[in-house]
Amino acid sequence: MTNVFKLINQIAIAEAQLHTTQFLAPCVKGGRVRTRVAGMVYTFTPKPNKFEGWGIFQPVDQKTATVVEEAELPQIAEYLQHFPQIRLRLAHQLQKQTWLAYSVNEADVRQRLKIVKPIAVHLVTEGIAFEQIIARWNGQSCWFEEVDRRTDPVIVETLQSAVKQLIPAEELQFKGITPEIRTVYELATRRIEGFTQPQQDEKRLRKALQMGGGELNQFHDRSDYWTVDWTTADGVRHSSAIAKTDLTVVSSGICLSGRDRDFDLQSLVAVIEQQE
Repeated sequence: MTNVFKLINQIAIAEAQLHTTQFLAPCVKGGRVRTRVAGMVYTFTPKPNKFEGWGIFQPVDQKTATVVEEAELPQIAEYLQHFPQIRLRLAHQLQKQTWLAYSVNEADVRQRLKIVKPIAVHLVTEGIAFEQIIARWNGQSCWFEEVDRRTDPVIVETLQSAVKQLIPAEELQFKGITPEIRTVYELATRRIEGFTQPQQDEKRLRKALQMGGGELNQFHDRSDYWTVDWTTADGVRHSSAIAKTDLTVVSSGICLSGRDRDFDLQSLVAVIEQQE
């Protein structure tokens, strides 16, 4: 019973201190903030609830805390010092101040976090895609600290140039590239329409057929060639085997007297339409 009374007394002390305590905390838009008072952890809904950033909060009751003011940089820096530092490279923006990022050193993150995976970094106030940053992990979330100024800016420029040239992740090559850089490049580009290899393959096949007057329905990967299902201008469907290297015909799907390889996908459309 003594332990029960001690716990009740502890809760009463914490609640008494709660309304006179201001605390600093990070807050994402639509999220909640947390603090510890007299050994008790309290979670609050911020007011206003659209607040995003580092704030000084004043509890109104056990569920709500008002934003008194935005925290200053020295206060934020002191707060972050309590958590382990990790280096990440930004991939792409998830929402206003939240970015998806990936470890610069997988072995280091595996040792610290016990798992290697893409990480959402909150309250990113500066930085662009592929930039290396320093962040802090509090056991549940990752918070932006600063851009890592010690890294080579050429890496960022090279990756951004590769995106513009639509270079697939597996073909990315330059001095200083690491498996981690290739991974973050893949994370950044997989959401870009027309960037992934299947999308590029489809675009290539569709363009060849359209130039010949046909239309692509679907295609299937067969290692060295594609099985392409397509339709002529008058609506007749065909299935042809097309080489990946130069779009030459492996098998047209109709009798061409053994001359299938004399044609490519574009010219095949005209040949078949003439036969029809």
